[in-house]
Amino acid sequence: MAERPLGSRRNAGQSGKNKQSKGRRWARRIVRSLVALILIGLVGATAIVVVGYQTTELPDPNADFQTATSFVYYNDGKAQLGSFATQNRQPLTFDEMPQSIKDALVSAENRDFWTDPGISITGMIRAAWAILRGESLQGGSTITQQYIKIMYLTSEQTLARKFKEVFLAYKLNKDLTKEQILEGYLNTIYFGRGAYGIQAAAKAFFDVDAEELTVPQAAALTAILNNPTVFDPDADDGHNPKLLERYRYVIQSMAETGAITPAEAAKHAKALPKFPEIEKNQRYGGPKGFLLKMVEAELLAAGFDSSTINGGGLKITTTFDKAAQNAAVKSAQKWTKKAADAADEKKSDLHAAIASVEVGTGRVLAVYGGPDYVANSRNWATTPRPTASTFKTYALAAGLEDGYSLRSYFNGNSFTPDGDPVRVRNEFNHEYGTVSLRRATAESINTAFVDLTVEMDDGPSKISKAAQAAGAPKGAGWDENTRIALGAAEVSPLDQAGAYATYANDGIHVGNHVVDSVTDAAGNVIYEAKPAEKRAVSEDIAHDVTYALSSVVEEGTGRTVQTLDRPVAGKTGTKDGVKDDITSAWFVAYTKQISTSVMYVAGDGGNEDLDDYARPGDSTFFGGTYPALTWADYMKKATKDQPVEEFEDPAWVNLDRPRDDDPGPQQQEQTRDPETEDPETEEPSEEPTEEPSEDPTEQPSEDPTEKPSEDPTEQPSEDPTEQPSEEPTEEPTEQPSEDPSGDADSGGQDSDSSSDSGGSNDQSDSDGSSDGSDSGGATEDSGGSSGSTDSDGSSGESDTSGSSGSTDSGRSGSSGSILGSDATSDGSSSG
Repeated sequence: MAERPLGSRRNAGQSGKNKQSKGRRWARRIVRSLVALILIGLVGATAIVVVGYQTTELPDPNADFQTATSFVYYNDGKAQLGSFATQNRQPLTFDEMPQSIKDALVSAENRDFWTDPGISITGMIRAAWAILRGESLQGGSTITQQYIKIMYLTSEQTLARKFKEVFLAYKLNKDLTKEQILEGYLNTIYFGRGAYGIQAAAKAFFDVDAEELTVPQAAALTAILNNPTVFDPDADDGHNPKLLERYRYVIQSMAETGAITPAEAAKHAKALPKFPEIEKNQRYGGPKGFLLKMVEAELLAAGFDSSTINGGGLKITTTFDKAAQNAAVKSAQKWTKKAADAADEKKSDLHAAIASVEVGTGRVLAVYGGPDYVANSRNWATTPRPTASTFKTYALAAGLEDGYSLRSYFNGNSFTPDGDPVRVRNEFNHEYGTVSLRRATAESINTAFVDLTVEMDDGPSKISKAAQAAGAPKGAGWDENTRIALGAAEVSPLDQAGAYATYANDGIHVGNHVVDSVTDAAGNVIYEAKPAEKRAVSEDIAHDVTYALSSVVEEGTGRTVQTLDRPVAGKTGTKDGVKDDITSAWFVAYTKQISTSVMYVAGDGGNEDLDDYARPGDSTFFGGTYPALTWADYMKKATKDQPVEEFEDPAWVNLDRPRDDDPGPQQQEQTRDPETEDPETEEPSEEPTEEPSEDPTEQPSEDPTEKPSEDPTEQPSEDPTEQPSEEPTEEPTEQPSEDPSGDADSGGQDSDSSSDSGGSNDQSDSDGSSDGSDSGGATEDSGGSSGSTDSDGSSGESDTSGSSGSTDSGRSGSSGSILGSDATSDGSSSG
């Protein structure tokens, strides 16, 4: 074979070398490019990290996670009433947190926590890989990253959020100590059951403070916080296998990190710690919900905002007395049940309200607005309803301010006021003749109060102003007509209690309030109640009002509450509706220290007929029965440790100012000095009238009581000042008046029906009770001594009264309309 020429071989070799050189050159170029790209990428990434780190600032924390629960206390500042919270959280310092929860958390969630830079590189790689595969982001975060996500970011599943989380975590790790980060995390994380932070969780799951957590309890909470829904202890009827598995993992992790010994781990891993039965937090459930809502409303009115109230970590001390509040709940529910059971009616349709105020301070001691705020949020203690004969108290004060005295006389018989087409009358058409203002109050005589209203210049307006000055805010039903005193005006039980407290407080009104003080999270007092004070009436008038109202309890329809064994002044009231239905029944009264109002209404709107719940044997639902019984039952407990204090003596204002419109005989009486009269008349009045009340009251009342009572009963009542006037004035009119009604009595059946026809008065505000008919203790103007029946139910729990039974005859039953009044009723009231 011929050899190739030497030159050809050389050329071929050169060609191969050239090809190899080109390949190497391209390879080198590719490598250089890749290196350049990598370098550029690294530089870029570094730049991004540097710029990202430098430009990323900690945003404002998520507001909800900075909140702390505000706690509400009774007036002792120790017993807890409830709480307000955006999130249920009670922050602790790092030193206050138990070592067990710190060890459990770090061991199970982030073993490198104390040494890592706040971020997890492997976790970030897993997250990036998940994104490339189109999967959702997974955990893999450090405790610092989790804290950042909760405190500053959201749970949004995006790469941008993840990178921001990393930057913030790294920065936070530089700015805070590890202890500060762990403290923040354990005060922030959600454990379930509405609990945020370790203190709330310890209470929610084990009913202990965090400092008392055992190792197993801390391990269980650490397991739960990983996923509160999946690891809920209540799942699977309290036997959650997933929770047990996670709990054992936490225990094992603690052993591996040296937090506990292997022997301890083996012991603890056998079973979950016991989760005690804990009542779930129903913040507004039960009667206390009404109190918390009142507290919240008052704080808002005082200038606090909702975020501060619910998340400011406040200590709110209220005016509520725990013992009094418990007594109010028990008494209201006890007598509501008794009334419903006795009438075989639904208890849920009968509503009792109690409001109790401390005299002289305006502090609300107790409120019963209903059995459960969550079931029905209407607070009956703050809901205005027709006041019935309890409104006569304001007419009494207005009359005394206008120059009348307790011994000024008015028409106790049926009559037609000028300009009014409807005749005003008393319960059962009872006729009293001319009666003093004190007796008109004691027996709740409708006609006398209408006469007083008519006799005063601009009487309706003066009565309205007197009520408002005492503390009763003007509202529905306050039509200024001749029958305003009979109680169509609506006032809430709480306002009634505060207004009556004015007279117990020597005529000075102090505003009701339920918040005493507020302390912030740092312990600084930031609010103290300073209720407004204003004189409503003079001391002398206040004392005379109290004296007249004491007659209601001593001799009239309020005798039920004599069981309290301390001086009481008050008024019953029963309101007739449009069809002669009883729409509200009241007993409002006070001692020297406490003023309490009790109201009963029926139906969803509180306007249905109470007669369905009338006490067996009673013709109607009187204020002197269940309302008075409820009042006495509550006050017995509320006044338990209080000293017995006497009311001041009456001042007998205006007694030296006889008026030309008074009948002649009583002008002589008014000019006499009550202090100089013969005290010997006191003794006979008590015995003849009180003694027979238990049994013989009904029998003798019709005939014999009226005639003889003029002397023995009247003499003592106002000390003997009544003696000269009562005989000539009362005797001729009282005798025949006893007759027809058959319901015995005294005439003042606290009822607010005052029109004349024999039917029922449309606006009849019947209390059916003779608020203190003088017949029972027969003092001043009495025509019926002890034998008269008190139809307002002045009996004790056993349904018998310890004193005379005067019929509460203010309630009328006639049809008719009154100019300027609501509906077609004449607005009469029984008290």
